[in-house]
Amino acid sequence: MRNLLLVAKREYLEQVRGRAFKLTTFGLPAIFAVIIAIGYFSSLGIGSGRHLAIASDDPALAQLLRSRILGQKDSKATVDVIAPATPADRQQLVDKLRAKSLDGVLWVEDSASAQPKATYMAPSAGDFLMNARLESALNKALVDEHLIKGGMQRDQAAAISKGIDLATYQVKPDGAVIKSNAEASFWKGYVMAILLSMTTMIYGMNVARSIIQEKTSRIFEVMLAIAKPSDLLGGKLVGVCAVGLTQIAIWLIATAVFFATPLSASVMSGQLSIHISAIEAILFPVYFMLGYLLFSSLFAGLAATCETEQELQMYMPLAAAPTWLSFALIVLVMNDSNSVWSVAASLFPPTAPVIMFLRMASETPPAWQFAVSIGLLALSIVAVLWFSTKLYRVGILMYGKRATLPEIFRWIRYS
Repeated sequence: MRNLLLVAKREYLEQVRGRAFKLTTFGLPAIFAVIIAIGYFSSLGIGSGRHLAIASDDPALAQLLRSRILGQKDSKATVDVIAPATPADRQQLVDKLRAKSLDGVLWVEDSASAQPKATYMAPSAGDFLMNARLESALNKALVDEHLIKGGMQRDQAAAISKGIDLATYQVKPDGAVIKSNAEASFWKGYVMAILLSMTTMIYGMNVARSIIQEKTSRIFEVMLAIAKPSDLLGGKLVGVCAVGLTQIAIWLIATAVFFATPLSASVMSGQLSIHISAIEAILFPVYFMLGYLLFSSLFAGLAATCETEQELQMYMPLAAAPTWLSFALIVLVMNDSNSVWSVAASLFPPTAPVIMFLRMASETPPAWQFAVSIGLLALSIVAVLWFSTKLYRVGILMYGKRATLPEIFRWIRYS
């Protein structure tokens, strides 16, 4: 045990003092924050300030459409109306588009029918946001016109075609009814699942690379003189796990500090309000530790059979397959978190950490499912660690001999 703790301490201090730890702990969150901020502020006013033209054979519809476009949030567009429009007007508008004096032309014809024909012409083919805005405005303007022709007042028609916002609430197991938002829940679960899988894979890879580096440098031959292989492997796993928990603790503290400031008001309220419950904050490091131990034990066994990092990289897609499977099930899990497939994937050890957090974002699973999930993960860690330790004992001292499948089984019998 003493040697195991010494190896764990060495691994922990070596990585915590390293430049990579400081960069990933403090630098990467800052970079992501800057990227998100740039993306947010650069997206403000997208599609605004455009000079558009509406051409229609129905002047009333054209005016309704113009008012709808100008009434859209952050529109700030200049809208000209040509109604009733003729084929000659169409050619003049095309010429203005070529001369860049107009940013877009919406042409509506056959408006007397139940399904008018509408086309949008613009110099850019990728202006999908403007296309969506015009399509929404056109549909609402058509509803307005039919209601007004039916005898309804203009303001009443506008109120009806505006539609209503559906407020959603979640009923908790204790009977509490709280306001919820499906989109916010999806993104919260998605981000937490990405963080969990990313940190688990990164630190699992760190263990594998460390084994390869020490194996190729022959430092193991010196270390084995004072410590058993199981102590070396165990110390490496414990030390790197402590590094990951330290990093997660720093992120959680920084998040708590952020939520305590007025700056978080826009995140904690509104349509995309994001709230992290106490159980999620507690289980995140638990599932990280269990997922890390499972994958790092697997990576350690793979690394012991490899001679170089390039050879190790060839096996990584196979080791990462459970993570890909987890994200392949994301739509199913978020839409029906209690389906048979969702429950089975949250209990299956390789996919349990990611799937369980995706389920928690939608609805907190029963306590027995957490217990079974964590129990199966623990048993899987013991089994994989037993297998990897046997490979590790022999593989770290094997040089120049390719580890074929029969050779690996021979290593297990020898150890």
